[in-house]
Amino acid sequence: MSRLRIVHRTGFSYSESATASYNEARMLPHTREGQFVLQATLETLPAATQHSYIDYWGTEVSTFEVLTPHQSLVVTATSIVDVRPVPVPTGTLSWEMLAESLPRSLALAECLEQTPATMPDAEMIAIAERARAEGTGIDETALAICRVVGDAMEYRRGVTGVNSTARDAWPTRSGVCQDIVHVALGVLRAAGIPSRYVSGYLHPDRDAPIGEPVAGESHAWVEWYSGRWRGFDPTNLVEIGPGHVYVGHGREYADVAPLRGVYAGPIGSELFVQVELTRLE
Repeated sequence: MSRLRIVHRTGFSYSESATASYNEARMLPHTREGQFVLQATLETLPAATQHSYIDYWGTEVSTFEVLTPHQSLVVTATSIVDVRPVPVPTGTLSWEMLAESLPRSLALAECLEQTPATMPDAEMIAIAERARAEGTGIDETALAICRVVGDAMEYRRGVTGVNSTARDAWPTRSGVCQDIVHVALGVLRAAGIPSRYVSGYLHPDRDAPIGEPVAGESHAWVEWYSGRWRGFDPTNLVEIGPGHVYVGHGREYADVAPLRGVYAGPIGSELFVQVELTRLE
């Protein structure tokens, strides 16, 4: 087991003062298999009263509004989480059993539908068809797809934006984890495998000294259903391990964006993000 402190600071700076803003944040992890949350707090500057609820996908959401003029909005989520490795789940369903279960589960059916962000192009569909033609089980097919996508794509910042789609990223074979996950989801769903986008954090250096902060960022990976939900990180081509901290999941990035909001005031805002992770033990 290891213990991680995560400080995620993000927000907006405005070209001129905003008169009011209305926001929601999905930045706090919660306790689940493989992780136990010891502390999870969210602070805003300017200070604002917060309300929390669990959204449709089971993610904790903090909502708040700032009703006084402000030049910037800073949101800081601080979490301390115990994480431990868990056995990789083994799928129990055959393809036939999965097909039979889909009409009985809205949650699975929704995770099989493509979204604008995951919609595959012809080449992505061909990858899915080749993977299915191998005749392997659901887990083996999903792993093969994630590895093909992860091997083919280069992690590069600045070549895509927050609204880029799988069809934008795949032709250039480049993007950030959000893009790689969207491509993987598009191929997985084209292969008939219910799958979802997972938002969280990843400590980038497991060998970092205890107590030494390391610059990181929000991270994303995939989960697919084969009788149980199983995760894989196609960006780093690794199983989900004790360096991954889960925040929430949805069909695509838009369902679990860390911070979103609207504001009243002049047009023009800029998003900033800073994530710091520290091994505590």
